[in-house]
Amino acid sequence: MQTTFETINYQAINIPTKEIILKGRLRIAERKKGLIIFSHGSGSSRLSRRNNYVADLLLQEGYSSILFDLLTEKEDSIYENRFNLDLLAQRLVIVTKWVDKQKEIQNLPIGFFGASTGAASALIAATLLGNKIKAIVSRGGRPDLAQSILNKIKTPTLLIVGGNDNVVIELNKNAFSQLKGIKKIETIAGATHLFPEPGKLEDVAKLTCNWFDKYLK
Repeated sequence: MQTTFETINYQAINIPTKEIILKGRLRIAERKKGLIIFSHGSGSSRLSRRNNYVADLLLQEGYSSILFDLLTEKEDSIYENRFNLDLLAQRLVIVTKWVDKQKEIQNLPIGFFGASTGAASALIAATLLGNKIKAIVSRGGRPDLAQSILNKIKTPTLLIVGGNDNVVIELNKNAFSQLKGIKKIETIAGATHLFPEPGKLEDVAKLTCNWFDKYLK
């Protein structure tokens, strides 16, 4: 059975900055164990089917979440912006600070979930936010793109890679060796880069929940 993507458990939100408005999707869990802010990979957005699917699974486990467009449509049309990690990290910082002003979610412990290049921007943003971010999970991520700050990461970090994603496995292993804080790397057997195989995104969500259960306090 193939994974079925459903994204019906969210409310559309607009996150204002000084110059632009970032569109997002907010899920609020009844149990309110924590808030997960998603950082998408290049060319992706709040509409990412896979990240929305993971967010729905996290919701069932008591985790609220925000998926948002790190770039506006105009910004995203400039290809180089998709790899401007400093810009993307600043957007994560802006959204994290916006959360502090939202009554329903302002007191929840916060974690980052980064996919592909979004993992690198999440790591960078975590260093800018001090101890604000309690845990980070990377799915098929490129933490190696944040190589210059890996030894500064104090946030517990989980790297999840597909067992058949050979190039990314090596990149993650190299990045893992440079992380200095609490860290773990998990390989999901039989999964490729986007984890499209049956049951593999569920495996990602389970590992993610376990990590946040342990460190989002």
